[in-house]
Amino acid sequence: MTTNLVLTVIADDKPGLVESLAQVIASNSGNWLESSMSQLAGKFAGILRVSVKDERVETLIKELNELSPELKLVIEKAADASLAQPSRMVELSLVGNDRPGIIKEISAAVSALGINVERLNTQCTPAPMSSDALFKAKATLEVPEQVALEALQDKLEELADDLIVEIQVVVR
Repeated sequence: MTTNLVLTVIADDKPGLVESLAQVIASNSGNWLESSMSQLAGKFAGILRVSVKDERVETLIKELNELSPELKLVIEKAADASLAQPSRMVELSLVGNDRPGIIKEISAAVSALGINVERLNTQCTPAPMSSDALFKAKATLEVPEQVALEALQDKLEELADDLIVEIQVVVR
């Protein structure tokens, strides 16, 4: 049998961080399944899922924790995905002038409907015709089967008007 581990990593960004993680995982016959990694303000930040044989789990965790004192690492055993409730995936895109609280408002609205944010990517960029900051967000939402997509759409349209942003929702 195998165990899935989810790792979060943060450290000062420098060449070789990913390679050092990959080396330890490979030397323990682990399989690097999926990841998302970025350089943010001089820091390397990443999250990854690894599959490893049950008899190698403790050795892999020990060796990862011994990598470097500058590397902040959190390792968790992943939950069994077969226990998940039936749901639909929805893609949300948002664009508008940047201001504090946009994500707070959107996340509160979807949470109130029992919807889970599965993935979220945000960025601020200069607006094309002005020096204002443009806030962009893309999210993957996990909508339980019992939640009407119309309720989500109505709530997001109301928020878009209040926040003065454009929101698009696409069911996958």
